[in-house]
Amino acid sequence: MLDPADVRIVLGGTPEPFTSATDEKRAALGHFEPHNALVTRGAERTIRRRLNEEALETAHPVHSHVDGFRTIVREETTALTTEAAGSGELDWDAFSQAWFRVVRRVVLGNAARDDHALTDLMARLRGRANWAFAMPKDRRARDELHRRLQAHVDRAEPGSLAARVAGQPEAAFATHQMAQWLFAFDPAGMTTFRALALIVSNDDALARAEAEISAGGPDPAFLKACALETLRLFPTTPAILRQTTTAASLRAGRLPGDAGVLVYAPFFHRMSGLPDADRFAPVRWQGRDAEELLPFVPFSAGAAVCPAKHLVPLLVAEALRELLSRHRYAVLAPGWLAQAPRLRGTLNNYAIRLTLHPIPRRT
Repeated sequence: MLDPADVRIVLGGTPEPFTSATDEKRAALGHFEPHNALVTRGAERTIRRRLNEEALETAHPVHSHVDGFRTIVREETTALTTEAAGSGELDWDAFSQAWFRVVRRVVLGNAARDDHALTDLMARLRGRANWAFAMPKDRRARDELHRRLQAHVDRAEPGSLAARVAGQPEAAFATHQMAQWLFAFDPAGMTTFRALALIVSNDDALARAEAEISAGGPDPAFLKACALETLRLFPTTPAILRQTTTAASLRAGRLPGDAGVLVYAPFFHRMSGLPDADRFAPVRWQGRDAEELLPFVPFSAGAAVCPAKHLVPLLVAEALRELLSRHRYAVLAPGWLAQAPRLRGTLNNYAIRLTLHPIPRRT
């Protein structure tokens, strides 16, 4: 897609005539979640999509479990920064360990906090999924993943997302939806760490963030905007795929049935003529839903929009609020980030290194 109007047609036309269950996506997700709503068509998709929307509360800007989630984020970020303060440096390895503790507690419950084996198993299956058609499926490992997830669903720890799906009909394939949540929270962690580096490298953004944190209040609106702006600059899903179920018309022409469609997010996120296209400008998102600035597509759009489009920015913002409320940071790497008037096209979250110093408390 090269025309923003066609992006709206395609994403607004999901699941018919532009299905998200493309051949490529089905081949990839078949390695660990073959019954996920994203790769399902027809009546079964409706059942599975409903489970996602109800558990993740897609229709609500603030999830009903927000207080418990905030407590989890506070506890894990406190543990993270306490440990990092010993060396005075925060890197991706340390951050990601803390982030996945948050994810496991939010999705599966506090008892899953240290279930590193589950996260490692997911990573191994996702590595195979990257090869899609070219890699045979490890069905034994896939079955083990879903046995482990089902055990958490059966436990249904109060306050967890697993408890929200307990008792769902078998056709909903709850653990296959949950596998996607665990998968998707990984790029959410990448976005959090990138956003932290971007904020502390930008005097205006840092001042706004500090003012919001000082003011308190339940809604960290600016920090949510920082999450969305980070996704605009560095989208974690750069390629949005659809496939026509029948012939379909676009402004650019007519497509036959079974045609592949690609929306390449970076092309639209940094279009020529876009104000501050290569700068970190979170204010563009304030007061707006993620879908209001199409063709910016941080969470896709339409009937296949990410069902966690509100929950993810909320958790990212809460993590940023906790991290920024107790420490000051400076970017050690990459060196270009603090000096660049225009941001490069990629930001390697694995290579980000920050110094951190506690903020003196008034007595």
